[in-house]
Amino acid sequence: MTSTAASERLELLIFSDDASVRREVIEGVGRRPAKGLPLVSWTETATAEGVRMAIKDRQDEGLAPFDGLVLDAETKKFGGMGLAHELFTELDQRPPVVLLTARPQDDWLSAWAKAEAVVSRPLDPPSLQEGVTRALTARPGTVVAAG
Repeated sequence: MTSTAASERLELLIFSDDASVRREVIEGVGRRPAKGLPLVSWTETATAEGVRMAIKDRQDEGLAPFDGLVLDAETKKFGGMGLAHELFTELDQRPPVVLLTARPQDDWLSAWAKAEAVVSRPLDPPSLQEGVTRALTARPGTVVAAG
């Protein structure tokens, strides 16, 4: 996790081509993912290109990178797993990633994508909060299932 003072906000990005999934994640994580963590500000994207542009825009503006990315692995055109892997190979330092998967058996693919946490469907607030918290505090290279 980037150095975030208690008075600052966690800057998180949610990627899904389904607006209801984005809303479910934002509402499920709530104002903060865990006690002691800062409040959350969300950037929503519906396409992989939107994720790339949001990351580039932050770099171009001299802002710190996102504190974490929540990527929907079930997005139709270019899913979160492929995007997570791409960002891992292309960015000097990729933010921690939470992957939303269709089933627990997809954990091995999440390891390939180098995700820090995995949340399986059906999504529920405790699993989302746990996944985001684990991703933000995970040791690099560790994949943990939430929920």
